[in-house]
Amino acid sequence: MELEQKIKELTLLLLYLTSWKENELPDEMRRSWKGYLFDVLDELTDKDFIRGSTRSKSVYLTETGIKKAKVLAEKYQINDV
Repeated sequence: MELEQKIKELTLLLLYLTSWKENELPDEMRRSWKGYLFDVLDELTDKDFIRGSTRSKSVYLTETGIKKAKVLAEKYQINDV
């Protein structure tokens, strides 16, 4: 697997692992800080794994993003999800 693809996968996984649930969000969405490469965040947004405005410092993980992150956690053998 090429390095760029691994960076995208691990960024999504880190967004998920550092996310939190807020009461005003639907169950399938979680919030995470977006301190990662903007190009990668833009691609994750294009795939509808995350959502958020360019002004905010956090993003929301969509249901699709959470499902993909859980698959990646298994792939990278992260057991504490």
